[in-house]
Amino acid sequence: MAYSSAPEVGIRPTFEEISSSASGIGWTHVAGLSSEMYLPETIGPGCAFFDYENDGWMDIYLVNSGPCDFYKPSTPLRNALYRNNRDGTFTDVTQTAGVLGNAYGMGVAVGDYDGDSFPDLYVTQYPRSILYHNNGQGGFTDVTEKAGVAAPGWATSAVWFDYDNDGRLDLFVCRFADFDKAKNVFCGNRDTGLHYYCKPDVYRPLPCWLFHNNGDGTFTDVSKASGIASSLGKAWGVVAADINNDGWMDLFVANDTVPNFLFANRGKGKFEEIGVLAGVAYNSFGAARSGMGVDAADYDQDGWLDLFVSNLNREMYSLYRNNRNETFDDVAIPTGLAQLTKVLSGWGLKFFDFDNDGNLDLILCNGHPDPMVSRREADSKYAEPMLLLRYDNGRWKDVSAVGGSAFSRDIAGRGLALGDFDNDGRVDVLVTVNNGAPILLRNNAERSNHWLGVRLVCRRANPDAVGARVTYQAGDLKRQRVKVGGGSFLSSHDPRLVLGTGNRPKIDWLEVRWPPPGDKIERFAELPIDRYITIVEGRGTWT
Repeated sequence: MAYSSAPEVGIRPTFEEISSSASGIGWTHVAGLSSEMYLPETIGPGCAFFDYENDGWMDIYLVNSGPCDFYKPSTPLRNALYRNNRDGTFTDVTQTAGVLGNAYGMGVAVGDYDGDSFPDLYVTQYPRSILYHNNGQGGFTDVTEKAGVAAPGWATSAVWFDYDNDGRLDLFVCRFADFDKAKNVFCGNRDTGLHYYCKPDVYRPLPCWLFHNNGDGTFTDVSKASGIASSLGKAWGVVAADINNDGWMDLFVANDTVPNFLFANRGKGKFEEIGVLAGVAYNSFGAARSGMGVDAADYDQDGWLDLFVSNLNREMYSLYRNNRNETFDDVAIPTGLAQLTKVLSGWGLKFFDFDNDGNLDLILCNGHPDPMVSRREADSKYAEPMLLLRYDNGRWKDVSAVGGSAFSRDIAGRGLALGDFDNDGRVDVLVTVNNGAPILLRNNAERSNHWLGVRLVCRRANPDAVGARVTYQAGDLKRQRVKVGGGSFLSSHDPRLVLGTGNRPKIDWLEVRWPPPGDKIERFAELPIDRYITIVEGRGTWT
């Protein structure tokens, strides 16, 4: 399919927006926007695609605000869990499932922390987060106190990953600045009455949390012992990825108005913060930017994971190409990405192959954090359009024009999650809007392109196979995909990998390199096409 700056007559939009009446998703985010302009009001919310019943169909979780010291809702607010009815519609099961939330919600991280094959939910909140254990019968139990992962303060994004290679999922939680109602700062002009949401530089930075999974339903706070707590930040987004191919999962953290972190995992439970040395902490002039959403992927297929971070308008987004020596070069300008994003403020984002041609593309949702920005900056606005970008011959090209109506209007985009909710092999998108209804996008990309969906299940390594590397060959096409932990902003994604082959109707072979401690390579041939399969570590076959 040829892309151009304007949609061709008769071309079906790549993404079809599904109305609430068609999907059954009637929930709306309520931010509680107030005249005091407390900063959390304009940050959330996040969302997730996950299969809470293990029936093979992606369900949806949406995070709402709630009661806290600066906000007392006039009517009760709640998060929302929507069960997939397998026919394109969803049913609200929040009440019976018991996952309503209990504070001012931010984001969600999904992971099977106890290895019982059912995904659990960690919901980040202000002033305390919450861990919901999946009971396997359609319900969840709040186990926060027993587990010891309340993370008091303002938590934002979180990620499940196995940092010590013991086969259990540990938990990293981003913490934002030192904030509560009593510490709220007035930003604006008292003489004219102009009041706006503050830039985070007026608040004191704080360390993030790292919780070690003890294997008995409890966690130990190892933030100090691991070295994580030595770095003070204002963290929004996080992705867990092995950036140096040494078999240990590292962490890239986007900070707002302070340097980004790159926590290199040195083994034995220790991390070294190398953001400055790696070239990912500052811009080219040595200034910290307003990092928000992040992701990691091998977009150029050289075998090394690259990093992406979205920033505030006028700062440009960053694409850090891996130099294979724990340093990175920001290639946003030479690849065309800087020009495409210079007037935008980015939040949720993800690398994915939207048309199954075998090449990674990029989707981003945007929106300025301050609803009053247009009164202060003539060329800026609060609501902004989403972007759909295609990587072609070393440059990123804006193909939003064929993306559909959702890409042609302005929104206050925040969280973004990927998931194939109708199991047709074309990855769909869920976007959350601050103080608005979520946007569900069905992917209608070309059916002529083939694909294989792969669910990886570990037995020795962490249950979610975070860190697994899949290599596959289809005729003249050879590609690698790495299963990173987290990514985007406040959101969690369908755990399955969809491997596109373009017009090639057969996958010749597929290799899975499992994460440590298994760390074995299994090779598979005679694979099906255009369907989902499950590969279990060590069994040597697929189902």
